[in-house]
Amino acid sequence: MPTFSYVALDIHGEEIKGFLEATNLSIATAQLRDMGYFPTTIREQTAAVGKGAPARGARPAGGGMQINIKIPGLTTRVGIKDLTTFTRELATLIDAGLPVVRSLNILKEQSKGGALKDILTDIVENIEGGSSLSEALSRHPKTFSKLYINMMKAGEVGGVLEQVLDKTAQFLEKDMSLKRKIKGAMMYPILVTCAIVGILSVIMIFVIPQFISTLKDLAGDAPLPGPTQLLLHMVNLVTGRDFFKVPNFVWVILGIILFIIIYKVIVTKFLQVRYLMDMLKLKLPIFGVLVKKSTVARFARTFGTLITSGVPVLQALNIVKDTSGNEVLSKNVITVHDAVREGESIARPMSQSKFFPPMVINMVDVGEETGALDNMLIKVADSYEADVDVAVEGLSSLMEPILIIIMGVIVGSIVIALYMPLIGIAQGISASAGGG
Repeated sequence: MPTFSYVALDIHGEEIKGFLEATNLSIATAQLRDMGYFPTTIREQTAAVGKGAPARGARPAGGGMQINIKIPGLTTRVGIKDLTTFTRELATLIDAGLPVVRSLNILKEQSKGGALKDILTDIVENIEGGSSLSEALSRHPKTFSKLYINMMKAGEVGGVLEQVLDKTAQFLEKDMSLKRKIKGAMMYPILVTCAIVGILSVIMIFVIPQFISTLKDLAGDAPLPGPTQLLLHMVNLVTGRDFFKVPNFVWVILGIILFIIIYKVIVTKFLQVRYLMDMLKLKLPIFGVLVKKSTVARFARTFGTLITSGVPVLQALNIVKDTSGNEVLSKNVITVHDAVREGESIARPMSQSKFFPPMVINMVDVGEETGALDNMLIKVADSYEADVDVAVEGLSSLMEPILIIIMGVIVGSIVIALYMPLIGIAQGISASAGGG
């Protein structure tokens, strides 16, 4: 009999890992639910792993190699735009009264191929084999997040799958719009900065050395002014060949590329580094406010959407923690989760945190008292997303003159440094002519 490894949540919202034997995936899921667990991940193990598997419900002593069954040619990457469109269309088809499998087949036939079509083929096969929609989706964790899968589970349990799909589509659309606005706000200063660096590099590598060579010939033994000497030192630093006769600017470019690679690896692997980087983002001047507002908006919309869909509060907090995209927020959500598990309200541990703004805490408190927590969270999300819109517009308006001023100061300083020797030479020639 096949052995399945599982990750599930108990009634207290704590994560449980273990192994169990079952005929197929659907029976394994049913067994876990009978045990009082809410499964989040179930994977079939190989025979070698299954022979030494712990007893039913036990926590595994080691990591245990997990096998993901892949279909040949199956690609697991689907863009957020395609996922949003798929969710919206699936919600429309199911709301029209079509069965899930029929709806998925229609969307599969309409798909132009690639990752999504392969994934839909696999999902349909699994559902026809006895799996639920959420179980079939869980086989593709790189495409469907924990939030997505758990919302589908809640919709299946409550018999309101079409409504949950509609809410999920709304969430993805709002999330995509928010990310697009943030990227748009960041893109302008990044592009202008790159343009400034590129122009200055060309000037310092190709133009200034020729200009200064001519100045030295004209000036003869006369010393160059201080600003010109400083500019000359900077040019020598960039164009010099200190190592292996390779220009220094090449080493700078290679160093930047290496830094980006190391940064990506470290940030991905180490929690503390991710936490420090996220903390730094929140403390950045100008941009920090934008990051904070967008993070709070994402927290409120994710939490509110999960609760609206019928996901239990503790489980919803766990999902918010895993999908927040900010380790500072995740740490605060863990604190809230632990306090709620001990019987506290949600608002009280939030008020003890320095992360959540007072308005958010008050809205959550009112929502708990009135039983409309989900509505209050959605209102918070709408409010903060509106603030993000205003902040993005203000940031764009502010950054343009700042970058122009910076560019003007740099270019002006270079021009002054280059023309000071010419002025000195001209004055010397004038004095010589007057004396003659």
